[in-house]
Amino acid sequence: MQMIVDNSTEALDTYFRDTGAKRILLVGGRSMDGLAVGRYFNELHGRTGIEVIRFSDFKPNPDYTSVLAGVKLYKETGCDMVAAVGGGSAMDTAKCIKMYATMDDSTDYITQKIIPNDIEFFAVPTTAGTGSEATRYAIIYHNGNKVSVTDNSCIPTAVMFDASVLRTLPDYQKKATMLDALCHAVESYWSVHSTQESQAYAAEAIKLIFSSMGGYLANTDAGNSDMLKASNIAGKAINITATTAGHAMCYKLTTKYGLAHGHAAALCVKALFPFMAENTSLCKDDRGEEYYKNMLNELAHIMGCESVSSAAESFGSLVDSLGLSAPKAADGDIELLASSVNTERLKNHPVKLDSDTIKALYKKIVL
Repeated sequence: MQMIVDNSTEALDTYFRDTGAKRILLVGGRSMDGLAVGRYFNELHGRTGIEVIRFSDFKPNPDYTSVLAGVKLYKETGCDMVAAVGGGSAMDTAKCIKMYATMDDSTDYITQKIIPNDIEFFAVPTTAGTGSEATRYAIIYHNGNKVSVTDNSCIPTAVMFDASVLRTLPDYQKKATMLDALCHAVESYWSVHSTQESQAYAAEAIKLIFSSMGGYLANTDAGNSDMLKASNIAGKAINITATTAGHAMCYKLTTKYGLAHGHAAALCVKALFPFMAENTSLCKDDRGEEYYKNMLNELAHIMGCESVSSAAESFGSLVDSLGLSAPKAADGDIELLASSVNTERLKNHPVKLDSDTIKALYKKIVL
């Protein structure tokens, strides 16, 4: 069970002392110095004697070479704990460092089977969207290729939520990351791998996102705090189910048009939702079409809507109201986008999506 640590200095000091750590590898960008948690780590050694070794040598899309540098620093400085402060990039880098720190360094870590270790791993998310602090997934780039490293041992053992970290986020990033969390919850709810537990997490996250949205967008501490919690809960949902077609279709939109990940995912779910409502006969969930229809109705009610069609319309209206517009496609873009879709992710999706359908959906997504 993941421990939630209070963000007071006293509670944090107690937590770090109780871990028995002597030297922490802290993974986070330079912007961390402007946050209260950054100042906390700068002062930790003076109060507790626990040394903090900083590691910031990673990019927005973490590369395997950065992970190697982090593992090397961890070992050479005698660290015995990992901490991460940041968004998905910092979390993914720290996850891999944590997993690889005790593995065989004479061969490529990517090719090895993950051997779980008991290294303490503390995480402070600085965006309310990825939920990475709650999942067993880490995305890194290896020889130019995106690789998903997956193991339960990379889930942080303790997490701290601090609403103040969201105060200075650009408005666009706040909107995009919120939509990422919402897409996580919605996709997890309808995934063919959903369980009672995952759907309970997803439902809780959806309700909390909608109830806290106003305060979050107005940058209140209460709204920010609740959105961090909602993102974490949505992360717990996708940790069980993984994501579906919304995420499978969004990655090329991000790289080609420069959209934030959550923005791209939301545009995809906006197009998928009405298609799924109108094509229940294409259900490929083993639980059957009747289950699928009932599940969509439940999802609609969780979203505060009377019908599935109104829920799909409500989702689209939310994206539009946030001013997150669609990119304009050039000649050949539809073919390029369709060819980029990870078919493994489509296996999680509850309705059949063939090549022609995916192209038709992209025509709705891009102008």
